[in-house]
Amino acid sequence: MSLWAPPRLLDLAAMSLLRNEDLAMSALEFLPIELFPPLFMEAFYGSHSKTLKTMVHAWTFVRLPLGGLMELPHLITLQAVLDGLACPEGVPQDCRSRKSGRMIGAKEIEESEAVSLLKTKRARQQVMRCKLRVLDLRNTGQYFWSMWSGYIEHISSSSLTAPVPEDRSRTEQPLAPLEVFVEMSLKEWAMDEFLTYLMRWAGQKKDSIHLCCKKLKIFRMPVENIMKVLSVVQLDCIQDVEVNQNWHLSSLATFTPLLGQMSNVQRLILSVSEDQEQHAVVQFTSQFLKLHHLQDLCLVSPFFLSGHLDQMLRCLVSPLDNLAITHCLLTESDLTHLSQCPSISQLKGLDLSGITMADFSPELLQVLLEQVADTLQELDLNQCEIMDSHIEAILAALNNCSQLRPLSLCGNSLSMAAMEKLLRHTSGLPSLSHEFYPALLESYSSQAVLSKERLAQLRAELLEILRDLGHPRTIWLNTIFFASYGYDDYSHLEIIEYNPA
Repeated sequence: MSLWAPPRLLDLAAMSLLRNEDLAMSALEFLPIELFPPLFMEAFYGSHSKTLKTMVHAWTFVRLPLGGLMELPHLITLQAVLDGLACPEGVPQDCRSRKSGRMIGAKEIEESEAVSLLKTKRARQQVMRCKLRVLDLRNTGQYFWSMWSGYIEHISSSSLTAPVPEDRSRTEQPLAPLEVFVEMSLKEWAMDEFLTYLMRWAGQKKDSIHLCCKKLKIFRMPVENIMKVLSVVQLDCIQDVEVNQNWHLSSLATFTPLLGQMSNVQRLILSVSEDQEQHAVVQFTSQFLKLHHLQDLCLVSPFFLSGHLDQMLRCLVSPLDNLAITHCLLTESDLTHLSQCPSISQLKGLDLSGITMADFSPELLQVLLEQVADTLQELDLNQCEIMDSHIEAILAALNNCSQLRPLSLCGNSLSMAAMEKLLRHTSGLPSLSHEFYPALLESYSSQAVLSKERLAQLRAELLEILRDLGHPRTIWLNTIFFASYGYDDYSHLEIIEYNPA
């Protein structure tokens, strides 16, 4: 039988105040810090817009994590909060008299009222209040609200009022613009009401508001609309960009100047369509010269880079942690330039899925892996048309990848002989834990039909090899014949596990 937990006194006080909204607003000057968050939550969930508006103006903390209270964007609440932020440009919020609504000039306070005001409790509280520097509309801040609602205890209020380094809080610069953080996912042809209203509001207050978005996702939105939205966003706040547009390079060329202004981008995922326009390639790749913090780069189907990969590689100005160039045609020259690029010297993740290597010299892949062997942790070579000759060439390089954890070679054509050599050469890798391989060539008929009997026999032989190697190991065989399907598919996996008792 569950025990009923009576409301806390703070919660009862908040509910009592909100029965008379005018009383609640007039009492804000005298409320202790501990009552502000519970009262705000009661006002939020009770849709007391007038109280919300006043409370935002009098907020006692550096950050207001509003997004932590909203399961879904709520336009009416957003309007009330943004109205509460309204303050004439250049005038600190502390200078607003909440009782009369009159703006008090700094000189007037200094010469005629400062001494008397500082002697009163009201003035002391005015100095404490209006600390808001960050309005966070992302799905964050649940810890803050949980603490103040009584779910988390023994946390000092000072830890919650302190500035947040991640968001560059400007407590030492009270006149600096307010930062508003939002999750931004631009989809289809139009934005929802919440984001549309926020964009319009931020556009009207660009001098006093910095609209910040750390993660930007763009899906199937006309480039003209994207440009309008991003014109009101602080581009140097963006750290993570994902563009899935299937753009032609003409559209990409329109977007690239904005990319160059995203100087703090650390992760970039870009999908474009096939289109050969040399001037657009140069315009796009040159923007990488401005991305000094780029760590993760993922280019999906970048057909425009075929034969021109060196142009982009020359523009990379910092070492990459992860690089993915997938599902496009690259030349031998491209792979040569990639293996010689200084920015891959510390690479942790390499994904070349869908890059056809059947016509390349196997030594090209060997040289590339040798360059990254000291730091490589993840390697994905799915659907690269890798054959036994490539495996023979890269065995020694793979054996030096001491930090390698996942290794995926699905969708390639490997024989039992090549697989045995691969397993034996990688058996000493201390971190290797996830291994995905194709079902062996001997598992299929000449018509690419999988033989379950033959597969079972080969699984038994592979298990014997694992036993012979003598330490616990698990591998997965993907039974989709990729020459027919052409897609990654891990739903057809045969597990082979050796775990000695």
